[in-house]
Amino acid sequence: MLHFRPGSQVWQLITLLSVVGEFPFRSLGLLGNERVLKVLVTKLSMPQTVRNPQTEMEMTCRILTVTGRSSFKTVRLYKAALPILNWVHPEASRYYMEAFWNHRFPGDSAHRERNHRVSEAVMLCIRAGIESRPYWLPALQNNERLSVIPDSGSFYLAKDIKKIGQTEMNKTMFTRMVGAIFSCGRCYAVYNTRAAAMKWSGMGEFKALHNLIEVGRLNAGTDRIDSAVLFGESEETALKTLLESDRSRRLEFRFDSIYRHIHFVPLDERGIRQLHLLSVPDWKEKLLDLLFEPEDRSFDKGLFEYDACVGGVYILSHLDGDIARLIRFREGIQNQDGSFEILCYPHQTHFLQEYMDQLAGIKTIDMDVVEAELGSERRNLFGG
Repeated sequence: MLHFRPGSQVWQLITLLSVVGEFPFRSLGLLGNERVLKVLVTKLSMPQTVRNPQTEMEMTCRILTVTGRSSFKTVRLYKAALPILNWVHPEASRYYMEAFWNHRFPGDSAHRERNHRVSEAVMLCIRAGIESRPYWLPALQNNERLSVIPDSGSFYLAKDIKKIGQTEMNKTMFTRMVGAIFSCGRCYAVYNTRAAAMKWSGMGEFKALHNLIEVGRLNAGTDRIDSAVLFGESEETALKTLLESDRSRRLEFRFDSIYRHIHFVPLDERGIRQLHLLSVPDWKEKLLDLLFEPEDRSFDKGLFEYDACVGGVYILSHLDGDIARLIRFREGIQNQDGSFEILCYPHQTHFLQEYMDQLAGIKTIDMDVVEAELGSERRNLFGG
């Protein structure tokens, strides 16, 4: 018999499915121990008795179903197990049935791919302490300017943002945005390109951004949105995205023309930690204050993009994974004499060496040091 306790692995899997409908079997490692979770998913795909200790209710049936092959292998709730959603939250079942067509999923690969990209983003956000369960979040509105969204990190799915009104749906139907993170007065549009180079869809992204600005203005008091989070399989994905951008013939559609800041976050444990740092209040100022003396900092007043000049060496911090700033830094130093460096985490080194091509030196700092100095504990949303 399995026990459905808040924080248990069974509870985590069902809670996740209540939000995303389905998730890729290959991405189970984003939730924790991949081997253990794969064994559990296989076990839940066969008849099991699950007990809710809080209500003493029991259910005996298959809980999960696994379909598809290879990268398209997907995990969903088994139809007979849908009542278990009532054990998660009073509104979980209603949300699930409305969001996923009464448990009827389109069979085409495009819909499955979209659901998988959304589910991976939700996995990382929840593990980073960013609330992503729609039934725990305040409902968005488009009638007046209110402080609806709390200061603590919140991730709203694009499908729920589109439901605010018909005009918003039309504006965002051509975008690849999977949602938006609101945290400490800032908003980040969220994308997940997985293993592919991100290719932005031009005017569709501009329209989506303008819609998001209006949503933020009416619900969070944010009048300006210039940042995005881009999830990707690895730093190699970031490199492919930058090289693809270099080949763009329409500079006005290049991603750094749409968003001033784009924080690349890998789909792994390091990405979870990196994402959490973005939700620390006033994180950028705290980070730069940690790294540099005030007299060495540029305070964004330099002739090109850099953070500090120490002993005649111009330094850019890439600890936030901002690939849009990286482009501007490289363009700014290409035709200049001088010494230049990039400060990064060890796992970013190879990617930066490939992209900068000896234009700048690379220095590293351990993520443990940064986390200890910023001193903000991650919320355990999957811990009950």
